[in-house]
Amino acid sequence: MKKEFWKAGNMLYPLPVVMVSCQRQGEKANIITVAWTGTICTNPAMVYISLRPQRFSYDVIKESGEFVINLTTKSLVKATDYCGVKSGRDVDKFKEMNLTPIPAEIVKAPLIEESPVNIECRVKQIIQLGSHDMFMAEVVGVHADPAFMNNKGKFELSKAEPIVYSHGEYYGLSELLGTFGYSVKNNKDVVQYKNRK
Repeated sequence: MKKEFWKAGNMLYPLPVVMVSCQRQGEKANIITVAWTGTICTNPAMVYISLRPQRFSYDVIKESGEFVINLTTKSLVKATDYCGVKSGRDVDKFKEMNLTPIPAEIVKAPLIEESPVNIECRVKQIIQLGSHDMFMAEVVGVHADPAFMNNKGKFELSKAEPIVYSHGEYYGLSELLGTFGYSVKNNKDVVQYKNRK
């Protein structure tokens, strides 16, 4: 059966869905939900978020030059959605969703305490792309909730029940299907890969 052909569009799903906190000096902190986000470099550690210039948080982040990416979970799904459909021009999202802003170590934007991982970011470049502008940022610090550390010192994000976004819907991640390199485990390819690192 021949597959349907559609016009060009974004069908790269599912995506991480994150709450991005930001703050302009002298004003209340805000949160924007973002699905256009990801890793772009390991060393230095860099990430991106893409925002529409019309969004309230756009100017806040552009002017302050910093933001915090807060990972989302099953228990935060309502707040995640709310912070994506309500504007910080009209409401205090921290207050409305009973979220707790706590100080970051380096940037002035607050962390969301209820999030299992908070990533402090400093904007390095803004690229105008069309409907969205990409904020490329350097990671300057990461916070991890010790509640999700196992007895061997490994961080287990799966215990926080992270969520993803897919074409207007939120999904949980419930089943481990493999680990990196499992397809060639006990194979000479594993040794060759380790030697390349």
